[in-house]
Amino acid sequence: MELKDKLVNAFMAFENQVDLDHPVHDVRSAAIKVFENRGFPNKKMEAWKYTSLKSLEKLDFSIFPKEAATLEYKDVKKYFLHEVDTYKIVFVDGVYSSFLSETTHQGIDVCLMSAALTKDMYKPIIEAYFNKVASKEENLTALNTAFSREGAYIRIPKNTQATKPIEIIHFATGREQALLLQPRNLVVVEENAEVQILERHQSLSENAVFTNAVTEIFAAKSAMVDFYKVQNDNSTASLVDNTYIDQHSQSVVTLHTFSFGGKMTRNNLNFYQNGEHIDSTMKGVTIIGDGQHVDHHTLVHHIQPNCESHQDYKGIYDGNSTGVFNGKIMVDRLAQKTNAFQQNNNLLISNKSSINTKPQLEIFADDVKCSHGCTIGQLDHDALFYLQSRGIGKKEAQALLMYAFANNVLESVRIPELKKRVNALIAEKLGVNLGFEL
Repeated sequence: MELKDKLVNAFMAFENQVDLDHPVHDVRSAAIKVFENRGFPNKKMEAWKYTSLKSLEKLDFSIFPKEAATLEYKDVKKYFLHEVDTYKIVFVDGVYSSFLSETTHQGIDVCLMSAALTKDMYKPIIEAYFNKVASKEENLTALNTAFSREGAYIRIPKNTQATKPIEIIHFATGREQALLLQPRNLVVVEENAEVQILERHQSLSENAVFTNAVTEIFAAKSAMVDFYKVQNDNSTASLVDNTYIDQHSQSVVTLHTFSFGGKMTRNNLNFYQNGEHIDSTMKGVTIIGDGQHVDHHTLVHHIQPNCESHQDYKGIYDGNSTGVFNGKIMVDRLAQKTNAFQQNNNLLISNKSSINTKPQLEIFADDVKCSHGCTIGQLDHDALFYLQSRGIGKKEAQALLMYAFANNVLESVRIPELKKRVNALIAEKLGVNLGFEL
């Protein structure tokens, strides 16, 4: 049985586990019909021209994890931002782990999506925000919506600042030969509120894992959201990350994506600016090697005037790796005084590596300042020779140049402990000891 048919049939069993009278049931039912009609995206679709899911469709994935495996904190400590105190929402094989988590309802809500979807106290927020900004027609987003039940629910009330960062971590233990995970996150940051969030997906075995995640973020007037995604999974793990962000007047949302691991990673990042004086920032660093594939698809939709957006993505590709960057800026007719910047710079370290990059502008206003561009090249041989002439080994010199290439993305990371962690990950990917910390 093909994976698509297996999922459509599994939805009937899923319905027996959820409340059919809940308003979300109609949303799920509509979503499974969309997926049934559209199926998995394929390379005939322009948006998926360079990324194929065919190999994943052939695997016999387990759809409903039976129970959470027991993990000791000491065995997974390195995957946490343990240098600083954080709230934690942790899932093991798709099941919530209370032992590894630290949630709260003291002033803010950091808890489970399953609770928010079933308890009456959360009903007004679910009705106001759930599935309101996520695409109704995108194949994999619809699939996630159909099976939406578990994930992170975060709400920061008006005039409130989260006192410590929030970590969302998904572990896959390998108890299943092949596991499909579909976490659904909802983040609501109300007027003049502030939060920092770190998200990570981590496989702990060599068994196949396919994660199809959807995150909806709502930033109200003057809200500030600082979101980080660390993607450094095993070579048998694949991830499609769909993130939708709805911003309102004077809000500031910054999202950093660090893509270092995994077999196939696809990041669909969508910003919608529904107000004036909004600031949207997307930055990313990709460092991958043999057989790895990372695809960044971004959209910033400028709907109202006097707003800014900034995109800066750096890619370093070694071995037989493939990168994709498809960034789009849309400026509506009413969005005058827009200031939008988009840049994608890439280094090809190997003759076998490749990058497909397509920065795009679609502008209907006439009083804007917009720029976009991309570069593809290799290391500067003159700079490399200069460093070697000063007694630095070739490998270390190459690493220093690559680090300098990606460093401006790291400069905007606002959590010092995370900046050090990412610096160490970069050194590990480059195969050297850089000899310094940020």
